[in-house]
This record gives sequence, C-alpha cells and structure tokens, in this order.
Amino acid sequence: MITSALALAAGTASAQDMAFNRIASFATMLNNADNMAESSSEIISASDDGMTIVYSDSPLGVIGLIDIADPANPQPKGNIDMGGEPTAVSVIGNTAYVGVNTSESYTAPSGVLKAVDLATGAIIAECDLGGQPDSTAAAKDGSFIAVAIENERDEDAGDGRVGQMPAGFLTMIDVVDGTLDCATLRRTDLTGLAEIGAADPEPEFTDINALGEVAVTLQENNHIAIVAADGTLLNHFSAGTVDLEGIDATDERAALIFTQSVQDVPREPDAVQWIDDNHIAIANEGDMDGGTRGFTVFHKDGTLVYDSGISFEYAAVAAGHYPDKRSDAKGVEPEGMEIATFGDTPFMFLLAERASLVGVYDMTDPANPVLTQLLPSGISPEGAVAIHARNLLVTANELDLVEDGGARSHVMIFEYQAAPAAYPTLTSAGADELIGWGAISGMVAGENGIVYAVNDSFYGFQPQIFTIDTTQVPARITAALDITRGGVPAQKLDIEGITTDGEGGFWLASEGRTDRMIPHGLYHVNADGEIEKEIAFPAELLAVETRFGAEGITQVGNTLWIALQRNWKDDMGNDAKLVSYNLETEEWGAVTYPVDDTENGWIGLSEITAHGDYVYLIERDNQIGAQAAVKQITRVAVNELVPAALGGTLPVVTKEVVRDLIPDLATYNGYIVDKVEGLAIFADGTAWVSTDNDGVDDSSGETFFWSVDLN
Repeated sequence: MITSALALAAGTASAQDMAFNRIASFATMLNNADNMAESSSEIISASDDGMTIVYSDSPLGVIGLIDIADPANPQPKGNIDMGGEPTAVSVIGNTAYVGVNTSESYTAPSGVLKAVDLATGAIIAECDLGGQPDSTAAAKDGSFIAVAIENERDEDAGDGRVGQMPAGFLTMIDVVDGTLDCATLRRTDLTGLAEIGAADPEPEFTDINALGEVAVTLQENNHIAIVAADGTLLNHFSAGTVDLEGIDATDERAALIFTQSVQDVPREPDAVQWIDDNHIAIANEGDMDGGTRGFTVFHKDGTLVYDSGISFEYAAVAAGHYPDKRSDAKGVEPEGMEIATFGDTPFMFLLAERASLVGVYDMTDPANPVLTQLLPSGISPEGAVAIHARNLLVTANELDLVEDGGARSHVMIFEYQAAPAAYPTLTSAGADELIGWGAISGMVAGENGIVYAVNDSFYGFQPQIFTIDTTQVPARITAALDITRGGVPAQKLDIEGITTDGEGGFWLASEGRTDRMIPHGLYHVNADGEIEKEIAFPAELLAVETRFGAEGITQVGNTLWIALQRNWKDDMGNDAKLVSYNLETEEWGAVTYPVDDTENGWIGLSEITAHGDYVYLIERDNQIGAQAAVKQITRVAVNELVPAALGGTLPVVTKEVVRDLIPDLATYNGYIVDKVEGLAIFADGTAWVSTDNDGVDDSSGETFFWSVDLN
C-alpha cells in the first residue's frame, strides 16, 4: 500500500492549537471570457456578509467577483467593467467603492471613485477625484471613504525623482444611504510636510481607525500623515531611516551570502494599517532609495515603537523564500498588509511581494510583535482582506505569467483552524547559523532519517549539499556543505542528482548547458564537499547532446545510473535514456526509458534512485495549475537494466507507475507546481519527495517536501 504523510499532522492537533492554513485557491482567469488574457488580482475586499470577494484587475480594467459561500470551493461570479484602470477597492455592505485611474498622462492625472452595487453590477454613483487614485480605505462605521491621490511620478523622467507636478493629496467622501455623496468631497493638502520632495507628496496607502482618523503613507517622500475625518491635518512625521547589517545586497552573485550591510536607508513605506486607535504599522517596501525589508510600528504622535530590522527577511530565508535576484533592491520587499483580530488575538499579515510569502504576527503588544507563522501565497501578494467572522484570510496575488506559460494570478483563501501549520514543509530555522536555500533538485537517503539534497544552477556560485533531518516537523535543514574545487566554491555546475558513495562522500550529476559553458558530467566529492574526480560524458553521448541532460543519479552495484531529462537527438519520440557508467571498467552504456506522450509542453525525467529490486524515477510534465497532467513516481526492475553500447540500438525497459503525485500536491490547496524533482527512499520503503522552487524567480517560492510509503 502506498500512503502519504501530507495530511497526517492535522489530525494530531489539540483543541488549543490554532493556525492559518490555505484551504483553496482561485485563478482569476476563471472569471474571464478569454482565459488566456492577462488578468490580475491586486487590491482585495469582501462584502459585509463575507460571502463575496472583490478584487481590482488592472490589466482587464475590471473588478472581479468570487463567490466564497463555500470558502473551500470558490466559484467565479464574473467581472464588472470599470471604464479605466481600477487601482483599489473597498466594500461597505454590498457596495464596492472602486478607485479608477483615467489619467491621460503623468502630467495630466485624473480619476474617479465609483460605487458599484455588487448584486446587480450597476454603477450607482461616480465622483470626480481630480487626480490619480492609488488606494482606498473605508471607515469602520461605513460613514466615509478615504482615497490616496498619488499623481505618481514618471520613473523615466527627471531621473525618476520627486518632485514631478502635479502634487498628490488625500480625499475623503461621505457614504450616505448606501452610496457616495460627491458633494461632501474634501481634500487635504499634504504639500510642505516632508523633507523629501515636499512640493510633490505622493500618497500611497491609507487606513482608518475607529476614531475616524486616517493614516496615509507618502512612500517616495518617506513620510506619514495623520488626518481627521473632516480633513484636518492632525500630525505628520518622517518614516525615518535604518542601518541594516547581515544582509545580501548583491543580485549578481547567484549565491545566498548574508554578510553585507547598508546604512541610513529610508524606510519608504507602502502599506499602513492601524493596530489600534493609537498605533500604526507600516510595510517598508521602499521605492527610490529605500526599503528596509521589514515593518515598523509607530505611535500616531510619531514615536518609534518597534522596528523589525532584518528579522522578517531572515524568517523568509529560513523558509527558502529569499528572492536572490532582488538582493540589490529591496530583498523580500514587504508591500501589503492587513490587521485583524481572530479570537482574542490581533494579527498582522505582512505581504512580501518578491518572497511571495505572508508573515503572520501576534500584535497583542505593539512594542513586541511575535511572528507566529509564514503562509505561502502565490506569486507577488499585493492585497489581503480578513473576514474574521468566518475565520478567513484572503490574499490577492497579482503576477500573471500567461505569456510565459507560467503560473496565473490567484486569489488564495486561508482558514484559522484547530490544526497545526501545514507550511512550511522544509525549513532551516533552528540551525546553528543562517542557511539560505532554494531550488532543491536531487536527493538521496542517508541514515537515521537524514536526506541529502543539492541545489541547482540557480545558485551557480554556491553549489551546496544540504543535510535534512526528516524526523522533525517540519523537516529541517541542519547543515549546508559547499561543493568546492581547489578549496573554493565550484563553478560551471548544474547539479541535479546526488547519491552516496558508501564512504562518506557523494556522486553528483551535473545537467550541463553547453550554450553556457556548463559541461555534462559526473563528479565525486568527499565528505568535505571537495571534488576529487570529474568524469565527462563520452564522445558517443555528446555527439547526440541536447541541453536537457542529467537529472538524477543512483548506484546499483558497481554501476552509476543517470537519468537524462528528455530525449536526445538519437532517441525516438519522447523517450529518454538511462545512462550507465561502470565504476570498475569505466564503460558507458544506456537503456531506453519510455516516456509518456503529451499534447501540452513536454514530459521528462527528474530523478532516479535505487531501492530493493527497482530503480524509482520521477516522471513529470512542465505544466502548472490546471494544465498539469503528469507528476508521477515510476519504477523499473533492476534486472531490466542491461545497458547496451552507446551509439547503437538500446533496449527498452518496462516502466510501472506506482504513484500519481498530483493528488499529493493538491493537498496544499494552491496551484499544482511543475517541478517535482527530488526523491529519496529509506531502507524501510519510506520515500521523501521534493519540489524545486526555482529560487523564487517567477515562482511562488513554495517548496513541498513530503513522504510517501512505497511498500
């Protein structure tokens, strides 16, 4: 019987255990007449009864509606055209108030606030805002809407700096009898407040406390203002600067090395939320010169109460969600935020745009926030809404990779439930030192529950072997061993496979990319990670080479077997080779593995590992989400592995499908990821499977690491 350990942890929760876990995902394309059109979920809100989700969709110029009467099975309710670019949405009752950008240019900004009846889709009111809206907020008593009029700068003009006229401002409009009363529009001038670009304030985000006080961030100006409901300016103060030590500030190294520092960095906040009537939290995304990779708490009088420093970024690093290609800019890039009370606990949900992660903080003491969870949220979370009456959190993830055949924009739904956290499934938290990781590819089982794994060429300047303790929950990376050549990190490797050598060292398989001067080959490393032997692929094999090379390696007796990912020039159809190398005779050979056919994309091999009388393989397509069809474990009997000489006719082995992995991946209630790449099997038949998160580059960053029983 083959079983999965994916969902076992939930059944062990005590009545006191509560956690946020993802229960569903909704692809915005489901609301579209043309599901291949680019769409996006950005800012998000919910009807008062918590049954309908509304999100702004800038590419399509609509607001999208989702029926979440059954939150575990969200249903499309269609789109409503806004006649411009919707930038934000706030719902009061069953009416959505949508900020719509109608600007002709940066120098002639314009926009409107529209009231939309969600029951009929009719626009029941429209107020001219006199500028380009960026964000909206609804008063807690439903009495008015605040709109941040950014009048954003042209990043290609004036060296991309402020000021660029016209200036932005804050607008408020009363809600009367369930709709907008445009005659009550009042404007608050925010010029002359900030030290940076005082003549050109650019309000970014706004929120309203129970007293009707409006907090507004001026991101490019690195400033915060507090405004009364009647438009009177109550207070304003700088967001300040921070020194950061122990960060990765270089994006060109293809390595996770947190030894650098930056000084006097302006916070440049994006989102702002009231924690209570006296304290605000800001997400320090940065824009022009700043971004301190975390969040800050201020008293509304401007007193600094708390700054997270690099702690949030380090939590993302440990979870494998650090976006290395953004190191020179804003790191994990905190942008969105939601604060809401569940039970008796006020929580902050901090959205990291580039890490595609949500940090959940207990904000009971604003001076001492406590990180309680990290949630996976699809690619580029932009907005969030809490529906505390239904114990739900919903996030909007804006990036749609339809043009690249990648993941689509998704809305993701989480429930606060009596269960332990289901994510992360793999972490380096608790290690003796900070271990950055990602792009897990090949794996092999060691002893006493230890799995060894390698990263691929995404971290080309930092190839490593990770030690993973699978006896802990979640599984924990306890050490990272550098793969070295001459005592320095080895270069020109794309390690996709690993197997033990029985003497404390390892055999590694490098996929190779001849167009990037990365050779196809095998490498023997000792227990210290030093490469002791390099074995290039033979000429007979390289004569039919394509870039899709070694994806796994295992040892059967005195022979290494290497799985090539896809068909090479001499293979038939979709078939791929299992290549052999005899360690004693140094002879090469191969057999043919029959790969499934597909009409979408391609199918190939991602792993090979020996166990008992079989070698087990991962066979997968390159499709994501609803298009994913083949993610499976197969096996081939060892007695069929009789290699023939390269260059001639190869015997075709018989494969047996032993597990469909798509139901396992679906258990996490996100979209089905494409890259199932790691497989390690212990002597008792317990297997561990892992996915490759592509280094969080055009990826949600989610790594799924779970066990199945192959007995």
